[in-house]
Amino acid sequence: MSTSEYTCVYNGNFILVNRIKSVLENLGIIPIIKDEGESQRLAGYGSMNQGFQEVYVHNDELDKAQAIVDRVKSEMEA
Repeated sequence: MSTSEYTCVYNGNFILVNRIKSVLENLGIIPIIKDEGESQRLAGYGSMNQGFQEVYVHNDELDKAQAIVDRVKSEMEA
């Protein structure tokens, strides 16, 4: 994944990542979820960051996606 084409809009626990992913997909934005902990587990290595994931979106959709992420985060904090 080229960092010039995709930008991380959120990183955190898998519960909020799944919520953000669902909202983005419902609005036609297809996010990429990066889970280093799961990759390490599948490769047979231990991981300290289980359940920690990152959400990436294409730069063309960055502004729209960031607004959605901010809204979902504020809803979850309320």
